[in-house]
Amino acid sequence: MEPMEPTKQAQWRRRSEIPLMVAAVVYLAAYSVQVTSEPDPMTARLLEAVIWAVWALFLLDYLVSLVLAPARGRWFVRHLHELVILLLPMLRPLRLLRLIPLLRVLNRSGGDALRGHIVLYVISAMTVLGYAGALAVLDVEQDAPDATILTLPDALWWALTTVTSVGYGDYYPVTAAGRLVAAGLMLGGIGVLSAVTAAFASWLVENVATARAAEEQAAGAGSESQVQDQLRSVSLQIDTLTRQLAHGSHSGQGGHSGQE
Repeated sequence: MEPMEPTKQAQWRRRSEIPLMVAAVVYLAAYSVQVTSEPDPMTARLLEAVIWAVWALFLLDYLVSLVLAPARGRWFVRHLHELVILLLPMLRPLRLLRLIPLLRVLNRSGGDALRGHIVLYVISAMTVLGYAGALAVLDVEQDAPDATILTLPDALWWALTTVTSVGYGDYYPVTAAGRLVAAGLMLGGIGVLSAVTAAFASWLVENVATARAAEEQAAGAGSESQVQDQLRSVSLQIDTLTRQLAHGSHSGQGGHSGQE
């Protein structure tokens, strides 16, 4: 009998995916307002409460997933990055990466064509990573001395040049936290492009293998057809020879009887 834990964990993940996605979008909106504007004290407290409420939902999701995991020790080791993101305040902006489940929903709407999946994944992932990185670096850089990233447009331009590994150098982080965000953004961009390249290579290899199998099957069918035609031809020749021999034997017996 199969254990129930994997089924329960899968059910929890399916049921929590949409609520967590909505919570991540709410978090993104609250964090954007908090970083890009100077809200009044009441609004600031409300935004902070929203951010902490969403953080609590993420923590609840982590704990429930850990409890329902069939092999808790293995799951814990494989998801250490989630624990780090949840617990270290310095890495708090990286919680924006919880928007990644949104990519799965968008990916389903891309149709069955793998090219559509790839294009949609690249656009979605780069958009989320870029905007999240821009907000994160602006949050830690805008009040730093000698900072070059002071506005959201500056941060977005910096994120675009960083995630694509262009790096013009006109905007750059000057704080340790900003450089940490930059490192994460660069690694995330490389990871997305690597995943897309691997998916495209897999698709290409699969298509080539399918085409080759179809050609071999067609060639095999053609060879089988030729063999059957040859067998039918040989069978007809044998029938013809048999009739000729039978006719010749009958003629020979008739001539022999006439001589007697």
